[in-house]
Amino acid sequence: MDRPAEVVDYHTRLLKSPIEVEHARAYWRHVDVDACSDNSAAAFSEYWFGARSMPRVEVLLAGFREQFDAYPPSLRVLHCWSNMDSGTRRIICHWHLQLSDQLYREFTGEYLVDRMNHGRTDVTRDLVVRWIEEIAPERWGTSTRIQFARRLLFSATESGLLKGSRDPRQLHIPRVTDEALTYLMYLLREVQIQGSLIDNPYLTSIGLTGRELERRLRALPALLFKKQGDLLEFGWQFDGLYEWASANVLNHEQQLRGTA
Repeated sequence: MDRPAEVVDYHTRLLKSPIEVEHARAYWRHVDVDACSDNSAAAFSEYWFGARSMPRVEVLLAGFREQFDAYPPSLRVLHCWSNMDSGTRRIICHWHLQLSDQLYREFTGEYLVDRMNHGRTDVTRDLVVRWIEEIAPERWGTSTRIQFARRLLFSATESGLLKGSRDPRQLHIPRVTDEALTYLMYLLREVQIQGSLIDNPYLTSIGLTGRELERRLRALPALLFKKQGDLLEFGWQFDGLYEWASANVLNHEQQLRGTA
């Protein structure tokens, strides 16, 4: 069976579905991970996302299916991980939006990183609009580029990569717990990505590269990381993401009720 893969084409879903951390949390909690049927009616009638209209509920669900359902067994893990702290929740939503949206992945994993590496510690909407035109010339009109810039800045701010609600926004490296980093490494092990397990926009976007990344990886008990010269060695204590999570972070009462 083919592994799931990161999205590698530009699309416009971000215009309707920027990052939605708290709504994602509600989705994880309510969704039936074993059902393949349309759950929009249940989400609307049971107020998964509060008093949202049916069209808005359908947009939210479509976005979450692309971000989470497309990368099994992540949804099963997120469904049972009830004691996740808010910082980990934000950064996991960030990584899954990166997986499902190439423009956001390049913005957070390349553009913002490049600015920081060159000592530029802020960013504005006008700069982002120009960057979008540079990477996708004449693909979208000016008004669409402005909308994209707003959504990109909002999503990066909600993820903890930027601070402030007005220009210029300050670049920020979020705190990433060992649990969150372990989640990412086991997730990427099961997903086709461009780059490698130690050189990719998911890690660079949170400031983990080089020796600092190596130090963090060596400290994770659920995997074995060794580097000798240019040779890298990974050892995995668990067979996969769900097996790691089941042993370390999941709500076992939910598992016993048959959701796992």
